[in-house]
Amino acid sequence: MDGLLTFLGTGTSMGVPTLGCGCAVCTSADPRDRRLRPSVLLRWREQAGGRERVVVIDTGPDFREQALRNGLTRVDAVFYTHSHADHILGMDDLRPLSFTVFREGAPIPLYATPETTVVLEHIFEYTFSPRATYPTRARVQLRPLAERTPVYGVDFLRVPLLHGEMEIAGFRFGRAAYLTDVSAIPESSFALLEGLDHLVVSALRHKPHPSHATVEQAVSWARRIGARHTWLTHIAHELGHEQTNHSLPHGIRLAYDGLSLPVNLGTAN
Repeated sequence: MDGLLTFLGTGTSMGVPTLGCGCAVCTSADPRDRRLRPSVLLRWREQAGGRERVVVIDTGPDFREQALRNGLTRVDAVFYTHSHADHILGMDDLRPLSFTVFREGAPIPLYATPETTVVLEHIFEYTFSPRATYPTRARVQLRPLAERTPVYGVDFLRVPLLHGEMEIAGFRFGRAAYLTDVSAIPESSFALLEGLDHLVVSALRHKPHPSHATVEQAVSWARRIGARHTWLTHIAHELGHEQTNHSLPHGIRLAYDGLSLPVNLGTAN
């Protein structure tokens, strides 16, 4: 089964341009240097000529703008990597899309760890509380994130990662994997990343950060994993697109907002 992976956002929690900054990247005329908060979109058809299915990983504060840019009219499921603001605060923008799905008889499933679920339930109390009465609240349903979650014929495999001291979730779907906000990859997770065509992994900047990988760390992981193509995301304003790409090894490049990749969604490991 073939799908299309689209980068909705490739920036950091503050986005690029960063407010108040006049650096060369924040003032760049290159559209690839404008980065919304990190998120990806995966589309596929269940069968030849069948219904298109749409899954989003993370709904950050820019989700409404990202959905408009990419012509989203429905979302069939959302997977959350973790509970930080730049990954969850756009959840309420699922409301109009959830009405479309709800008319078909089911709310949009949101797959999250227990830790992320607690935060979502607290921030969006008016959506998830049993006492909620807000008439146009999002028609969504929180579901536990399993090691393997099937969604309309595609298996989403959870890949445990570290973001500083926090355990977060990466995801493998077929021959592609999405790993954002990574500072370390546990040894056991490398076995889940064999045989990839496309690896997406975060690379904040060259200077070390306590909760994020540097470009050099991400390149080292990419070489070990051995995917045919590696795309770096969650990029800070210290990295200009064109200049950074010139310095990267063959097969490793910065992603950019709007980049789409054909992906093989066959059974993962």
